[in-house]
Amino acid sequence: MYNGSFDLSNESKPIRDIAYDRLKHAIITGELPAGSRIVETTYAEQLHISRTPLREALRKLERDGLVEYVLRRGVVVRAFTINDIEEIFTIRNAMMMLILPSVIKNVTDKDIAELRVLLSEMDVAQAEADCDALATFNRAFHSKIEHLSDKTRILRVIDDQEEYITRFAAITIASIVRRSNAHQEHHQMVDLLEKRDLPGMMKLMEHHLDESKQTCLEAVSNHKY
Repeated sequence: MYNGSFDLSNESKPIRDIAYDRLKHAIITGELPAGSRIVETTYAEQLHISRTPLREALRKLERDGLVEYVLRRGVVVRAFTINDIEEIFTIRNAMMMLILPSVIKNVTDKDIAELRVLLSEMDVAQAEADCDALATFNRAFHSKIEHLSDKTRILRVIDDQEEYITRFAAITIASIVRRSNAHQEHHQMVDLLEKRDLPGMMKLMEHHLDESKQTCLEAVSNHKY
């Protein structure tokens, strides 16, 4: 049961969009787990909105595949399937490959230095097998690289998929810690960025992203969302 209570009256976005964002966040983070019922009257009251914008938000969530209408139960949070997860990673990974030329074009020496600082923090987290810290630094590292690109529309797609990927991070990061070569690849990425080596970066990133996808799929195969 979602216990959030929000006063949306001071928000500048349309109410339906705010309701959509809040419910989407609750679903992706697991605050609203799979199988939870979303009762319109209850949630409209909690969000301090009428049922009309809530219904619009729910229709959008249904199009996203996050909720479904179940006979005699109403709106229910939908469980992620392996196919969902594979599709999310496939979209994210393909978009990442598209932005790499602009990443190489835009990277500066200052960016390289900042990435190396992140790497040093990741080294410590990796050595200590600190999953929480590594998850945070890993996302910051990849986000830094992604946002060196000036392809804003593609970045929006990547960021949207990353929202979903955080849903699986809790059970997959331990596997990533064990896959120590993944962290070594982070060091190699920065070296290639420093050299402005696009072919090398393309090859390494494709391998890194595919391994990340496969690691996640293996880790979640016996879990239900």
